Amino acid sequence: MKTIKVKASKIYDIKIGSGILDDAGGLLQNTGSSAAIITDDIVAPLYARRLEQALSRNKIRVVRYVIPHGEASKSAEQLVSIVNFLAKEKLSRTDTVIALGGGVVGDLAGFAAAVYMRGIGFIQIPTTLLAAVDSSVGGKTAINLDAGKNLAGAFYQPDAVLCDISLLSTLTPEVFRDGCAEVIKYGVIADKKLFDSFEKPIKDQLESVIARCVEIKRDIVAKDEFEKSVRKFLNFGHTVGHAIELLSGYEITHGSAVAAGMAIVTRAAVKMKICDDSCRQGVIKTIQRYDLPINTSYGAANLANACLSDKKRDGAKVTMIFPEKIGKCVMKDIKVEELENVIRLGLEEQP
Repeated sequence: MKTIKVKASKIYDIKIGSGILDDAGGLLQNTGSSAAIITDDIVAPLYARRLEQALSRNKIRVVRYVIPHGEASKSAEQLVSIVNFLAKEKLSRTDTVIALGGGVVGDLAGFAAAVYMRGIGFIQIPTTLLAAVDSSVGGKTAINLDAGKNLAGAFYQPDAVLCDISLLSTLTPEVFRDGCAEVIKYGVIADKKLFDSFEKPIKDQLESVIARCVEIKRDIVAKDEFEKSVRKFLNFGHTVGHAIELLSGYEITHGSAVAAGMAIVTRAAVKMKICDDSCRQGVIKTIQRYDLPINTSYGAANLANACLSDKKRDGAKVTMIFPEKIGKCVMKDIKVEELENVIRLGLEEQP
């Protein structure tokens, strides 16, 4: 088992290993006398009982709340329902919410933990690759609004993250691919050696890949917890990706949308003379290697309009991340009136 320490507004450990879910009671400290497991209807039949048993062995009272799987559950209605559940079960400020699931569960459960009694204990146990490398680390919690993704939320660091790699074995190919998109992102923004390792299947090197992605995010969050500067690099592909998700009514998954977003901004970067064509080829080839999309059917005007609902907009400009080379990106403020043209550059086919 590998332990990675995060030093943000809260200092906590991320434990990465295989088969460690059954030791959760001993590995997770200071959970209080009660723990509420928040999970979804796919994960619950697979792993909730095992977690309950692991916690109960340490004399922790456990309650469970199950949401429907999918992005639609990241709603105000579900948030209020969970908070009411915590109150009904009489959880106190010294007790803990445990997110057992992917990014949707983690975002929703974390926001509930942040607002219930103005903040109670919170632990992440990711069950998807995407959650393991990205959403379970760094303290972002949120729900979606009609106008866009993650527009209501809080920065709320967990007290611990327990990443049992064996839980990823039950993922469908589509859900695993979603996580690969985020893994590719880390290679492009911060680590060429990591990026080059993707020539071998990510599935065959899960522990080392997850650990390296977590280390990269750990280092970025330590410098900029509240996304004022360098944490914005983690949004590579996400501004356009979130627009794709919104336009599809969240029928297109997060990973697929981000993959297309990364490809679009990389093609645009070539035409804007930010990177050379070898960078584009590397990004596109790697995205395609993992059967992820490199384009979208939505036009530049619709995408640009959807981007204006993104939380990363700052008044009359949108901050976008472009690759300069594999392992290094640059941040550029794009004026709102120029956004459509930048996206159009990325939608056009390279000669």
